[in-house]
Amino acid sequence: MIEIRRFARDALLSTNNRREKLRDHIQASGFAALGELACLLDVSESTIRRDLESLEEAGEARRTHGGVYWTGQSATISVFQSRQDDAWPRKQAIGQIADTLIEDGDTILLDGGSTVYELARRIVNRPLQVVTNSLPVAHLLSTSDSIDLIMVGGCVRGRTSVAIGPMADTMLAGINVSKTFLSVAGVTKRGFFNSDMMLVESEKAMIAAADQTIVLTDHTKFGKVSLSQICGLQDVDRVVTDTGLDSKWNSVLETAGVELMLASSAEHADPNTSRKTSQNHSGGVPPLNHSPQSGSSISS
Repeated sequence: MIEIRRFARDALLSTNNRREKLRDHIQASGFAALGELACLLDVSESTIRRDLESLEEAGEARRTHGGVYWTGQSATISVFQSRQDDAWPRKQAIGQIADTLIEDGDTILLDGGSTVYELARRIVNRPLQVVTNSLPVAHLLSTSDSIDLIMVGGCVRGRTSVAIGPMADTMLAGINVSKTFLSVAGVTKRGFFNSDMMLVESEKAMIAAADQTIVLTDHTKFGKVSLSQICGLQDVDRVVTDTGLDSKWNSVLETAGVELMLASSAEHADPNTSRKTSQNHSGGVPPLNHSPQSGSSISS
């Protein structure tokens, strides 16, 4: 029995090591043929296909005829590399819930926050029209054959790699989308906040362009205020956050007419804590069965 367990452990390590090498090679080359990968790792193409499934599920690769494209983060666009901290499981769970709010054929707008980026990773293979001011999001989606990608131009902030400013705002004023997905730096009873005043002006234009506005943010942003206010609570349709949220916010958002959706991550895996504040007052998406601090910060 001990030998069987040891064999299973060694096989798992071998699979993990092979998939890590596979990931590194595809990331470095941008595209690789199945035969090339099979020769490189000395395994069959059927094994490579199984390994690629795990990369696709993580949003890091997309298979196409005869090969695979890298769709994960670029070595040259590393905005979120240093920000993959303990909050990342929460952001991934929020992105998973947000994905269910999008219907095939939708026209959506994505900002440049790290939580919204987790949503972008999940829609790579979906038939959508996507507008974004984020270089990392645009890079991620640019290899997709199913996505019609529109990049908002403007002044690019080096720290966040998003296009903002008068040029961006003018372009945003001329478009219409069904849903805008925003990240924020803070949420209080007064509304939603961000730390960059030029970015906030662009986010206001994003809200004006949308039939529905959906804020994606983890629970740590609640109770925090930042430099500039984006809008009031009542100006958004939904907030998707994680189950670590203090229950007092349930009534605050309900009073404002905002639907609250909670995503369970591994650190808050209690199926009984999922709750909603109200029916969707903008229509379109049925209810889902998913399951205070102070200071300021940069949106994520």
